[in-house]
Amino acid sequence: MDAMTKTDVGLRSERGPILLAVMVATAVVAMDVTVIATAVTSIVGDIGGFAQFPWLFSAYVLAQSVTVPVYAKLADTIGRKRIILFGLSVFLLGSVLCALAWDMPSLTAFRAVQGIGAGAILPITITIVGDIYTIEERARTQGYLASVWAIAAVAGPSLGGLFAMIDFWRGIFLINIPLCALAIWLLARGYHETLERRAHRIDYAGAALLTVSLSLLLLGVLEGGNSWAWISPASFGVFGAGLAVLVAFVLVERRATEPVLALWVLTRRLLRATNLVSLAVGAALIGLTAFVPTYLVVGVGASPLVAGLALATLTIGWPIAASLSGRVYLRFGFRSTSILGAVLVVAGTAALAAFGPAPSIVTVAIVSFVIGLGFGFASVPALIAAQSSVGWDERGVVTGANMFARSVGQALGAAVLGAVANAVIADLGGDETDPATMIFASTAVFVGASVVAVLLLAAALMMPRERRTPDPTAVASEPEPVTGPVPDAS
Repeated sequence: MDAMTKTDVGLRSERGPILLAVMVATAVVAMDVTVIATAVTSIVGDIGGFAQFPWLFSAYVLAQSVTVPVYAKLADTIGRKRIILFGLSVFLLGSVLCALAWDMPSLTAFRAVQGIGAGAILPITITIVGDIYTIEERARTQGYLASVWAIAAVAGPSLGGLFAMIDFWRGIFLINIPLCALAIWLLARGYHETLERRAHRIDYAGAALLTVSLSLLLLGVLEGGNSWAWISPASFGVFGAGLAVLVAFVLVERRATEPVLALWVLTRRLLRATNLVSLAVGAALIGLTAFVPTYLVVGVGASPLVAGLALATLTIGWPIAASLSGRVYLRFGFRSTSILGAVLVVAGTAALAAFGPAPSIVTVAIVSFVIGLGFGFASVPALIAAQSSVGWDERGVVTGANMFARSVGQALGAAVLGAVANAVIADLGGDETDPATMIFASTAVFVGASVVAVLLLAAALMMPRERRTPDPTAVASEPEPVTGPVPDAS
């Protein structure tokens, strides 16, 4: 198959519409993540299936996570534009189908369709930013993308609550139609790739084996302790089958001409470290977003809106730090900036755990802001360092691996920290509505998040030192990094 091997966006003034398209595409996914949470009661009241509603989230996360590595490789093979347009189209189709769902199983299946589309959108948007912006500019543009998530964190629940109030939950999926259409139009019109033809062999066997193995392993993590006990025949069967298929995948990839997930991603020191940073960020993030609102609502009687706003300071701090990180890493390096961010996360989560027994809305808001700053300073330089260590034809795989690591971190964090909370609640009598019980359970989760933060710091310390300061004028779409900002990547 012929393929494109380099992006050419022409004049710098043409990048504005592309960035707008990328932000709209990101907004589509970011909004969908937050808008459905507040409409669950309305959905269940209309089509039933309360026991099955957790699968509305699990099916989406599972489908998104397992497809990220496949899309990332295809983006390096047949170009970014085709993949992101395909992802947006599938997400649009899934949204329409969700709005037409007639029962919980059909809605769950259509949420999986949305997840298949989302798996292409997130990694490819970040890859496109890495292609068209210089090393200095990428931190600022990553801040723009992070701000989209910050807005979605507030707008999503508000819209979901509004549609729930007017008893029209299907509207939460219909709002995706104009957003998807706008993103598709902007990208189709303004984003162009130079065609440099060469033959490619797509690794269909590797893609299939990777998808099956990751599906089984993530299914085991997501449903372990919920649908079945961790120590049970079902759990052993799912994890055993997943590991067996994963071994088969590794054997196939060793012989593949162009493997869908090149094993060098796991062997280079820099990429190992940056992927571990992303994994730890995902685990810590899910622990906070899942338990802080409940901690405030049950612990101090805060309204869901106030609790959500207290947590929203995290999503405000993240884009601020992401935007500022460019100046920091250009002066001190990627590694030092990520270490700074990890230290902030350690301090923030430790403070949250320390003040846990005495819940305070103001304290949570301030600490969440500090943690958000830490996430921004830790994750963005790590991602940009990874992207800057490879050329165009490997950047998609590297970005996809980083995004996949964060998804795995979220799945692991949800499972492990959720198990910690459930164990504490069970030991205290099992009453989830008791303020004291929920305070102790949430504090245990915050302690767990502190442990994850320490692992984040260890991962940042594993990043190799740069030999020299990156050239701020180095354009990422060049086949090789102009200045080699992370020369010890191997």
